[in-house]
Amino acid sequence: MSIKTAVFPVAGLGTRFLPATKALPKEMLPVVDTPLIQYAVDEAIEAGIENLVFVTGRGKTAIEDHFDISYELEATLASRDEVETLAMLQEIRPHPGQFVYVRQMEPLGLGHAVWCARHLISDEPFAVILADDLLHPTGDALKAMIAEHEATGANIVLVEDVDPSHTDRYGIITPGESTDTATEVIGIVEKPAPAVAPSHLGVIGRYVLNPSIMTRLASTRPGSVGEIQLTDAIAESLATERVHAVTNPGVRFDCGTKIGMIEATITVGLERDDLGPEVRSLLERLG
Repeated sequence: MSIKTAVFPVAGLGTRFLPATKALPKEMLPVVDTPLIQYAVDEAIEAGIENLVFVTGRGKTAIEDHFDISYELEATLASRDEVETLAMLQEIRPHPGQFVYVRQMEPLGLGHAVWCARHLISDEPFAVILADDLLHPTGDALKAMIAEHEATGANIVLVEDVDPSHTDRYGIITPGESTDTATEVIGIVEKPAPAVAPSHLGVIGRYVLNPSIMTRLASTRPGSVGEIQLTDAIAESLATERVHAVTNPGVRFDCGTKIGMIEATITVGLERDDLGPEVRSLLERLG
């Protein structure tokens, strides 16, 4: 079945980026001049997603405003004949009803955030996109995951080789047999210590899931920090459903960390025709 809906869990507090995120959602932090959430939305649309569900929290209205019409701004740009900038703003505007917002009222984890979108998913498979993980180039990984799901009907996770000393930051899979497109997942555990991690293949912020995951999330018990983990529900699904892992074909920037944001900004800046030479010159002067 084709994947037409994506869920964006954006209710997190972003405490790693305080004080910047005291009044600004972390998903609105820019890489050069584009917010993280815009990269994630562009990725989804490029992969054929039509319906976008945002699981928000208090203080996240800037995300809604970003994708809304700004009459005063657009009128000013029109009066100044800034045609290209005006067209850019109009291009990111969603179609009526394409974006839907639901609130996660308590910070009970990623699994709980996804479960909050259950009534908007109905009985169809869907994607989950975490804006903190900026994939580059955009779109290739999600397209590959959707193709794998359509071919197999399995739940799909995106993985990459992670630093063996950092397995306690990820959900780590136990890999089974591999094909040209994916690896069978025979086990998955949330944030294992390096000494007991079953592999170095860590799950990163993209999922394609069958609607049955919602039933599992409803009965998943909170973990040691009081949060309902999506990884735990996926692990439970292994009893009756297949789970496949697609390896990230590109580069991931962990923009949930400061160094990841800096790396993403430099990389994207270097690739921009309008900025690349100046960024390269700056790095040479600093280096």
